[in-house]
Parts: sequence; structure tokens; C-alpha cells
Amino acid sequence: MNIKILGGGCANCEKLEANAREAIKQLGMEAEFEKVKDPKQYSLYGILKTPGLVIDEKMVSYGRVTSVEDIIKLIQHQI
Repeated sequence: MNIKILGGGCANCEKLEANAREAIKQLGMEAEFEKVKDPKQYSLYGILKTPGLVIDEKMVSYGRVTSVEDIIKLIQHQI
């Protein structure tokens, strides 16, 4: 599983990454994490506001810090 955090490294981006890592841990899974800080790359996913969360190249959340519980649900729908 590949998880991308779209954002320039702001506090919300860091919190989203921490939540995603915790969700993966709680699910007992492994994932490759990638930080995407280039605004030109954001447009490829169609987001208007960071932070963004991409799971296996599918935009699942943007413009907010998604909770651990919500990320778990999103991951479960992906697999």
C-alpha cells in the first residue's frame, strides 16, 4: 500500500501523516509513505486545499486532518 500526504509540511500535514501511520499500525498493515510538497503535483489529484491524503493513487481526503478512525475506514474500503 502506498500512502501520500500532499502538503508543504505544515502542522496539519504532519498531523495527517501521524494519523495515517497510526491507522496502518492499528490495522497491522505495512505501507510506504510519501510526502508530496510540490504544489504542481497537487493539481494532478485535483485538490484545492491541503493537506491531502492519497491511498494507492486514489484521492480520499483533502482540506482537513482526517481522523485515525476515518482513515481506517478509508483503507478498509480500498482493500
